[in-house]
Amino acid sequence: MFRIGEFSRLTQVSVRMLRYYDEEGLLEPAEVDSWTGHRLYSTEQIPMLNKILYLRDSGLNVKEIALALKLDGQKLLSMLDKKHKKIEEVVRQEQEKLKKIETARRGILYGKGEFHYNISLRNIPACKVLSVRKIVPDYWCEGELWKELSDFAEKNKIAIFGSTFSIYHDTEFKERNVDIELCAPVSTDGNAEPPFSLRTTEAVLNMACTMVYGDFSNIRSGYLAFAEWLEKNSGYKMAAPTRQIVHRGPWNESDPEKYLTEIQIPLVSDTV
Repeated sequence: MFRIGEFSRLTQVSVRMLRYYDEEGLLEPAEVDSWTGHRLYSTEQIPMLNKILYLRDSGLNVKEIALALKLDGQKLLSMLDKKHKKIEEVVRQEQEKLKKIETARRGILYGKGEFHYNISLRNIPACKVLSVRKIVPDYWCEGELWKELSDFAEKNKIAIFGSTFSIYHDTEFKERNVDIELCAPVSTDGNAEPPFSLRTTEAVLNMACTMVYGDFSNIRSGYLAFAEWLEKNSGYKMAAPTRQIVHRGPWNESDPEKYLTEIQIPLVSDTV
């Protein structure tokens, strides 16, 4: 048996933390000397201490560690998988912040004219599509939705041709619970199992279009260019829903700086 100071040196865990784990019920001493009150630990407790340290270093807090210690192997793995996904999401959000910082730096260094957008009006015809429409947690979930659509098309031998596109049905920008419809042009008529459908999209007489080059974080600048264009062309006002076509993205381009996204915003005449 080892006194707490000795156990601390041998395990490279501070006395303060050993006392804390004792107070929280994670690792109680093997014995407490009835005369001196000294905490005594044994080598048999080292595996449990190592497990606590592994869980702590995995990002679990004390309450989560206490729960994890009671779980069997399979349930513990499931808990760690959920924690892994949470950490991945935090990393993704932090990486997105870094991109925004870089965009802000470029804007400060090079001024307002860094991005130039040529906005043109086009007539977009109706189109037969395989469609899936869902309310998803955020825009980053669109990739998972595309996989669902692709898997369904492959399973049901539905041939896709032309440029796929996204339709955003919300009339305002939303950070959560966004209404997205993905459309893949097809030549097939008929029905599909919900949430998938075979339908014809609406024709748009006046669709304002522009190309956005580079990382997806640049898309906001494209929309700001639309705002300036609409202010100068007061005969039009923006309608809904907007569309996006990613001509070059993660599936066919490894360098985000070479991505190519087309923004499409329907317009109506503002004349009375």
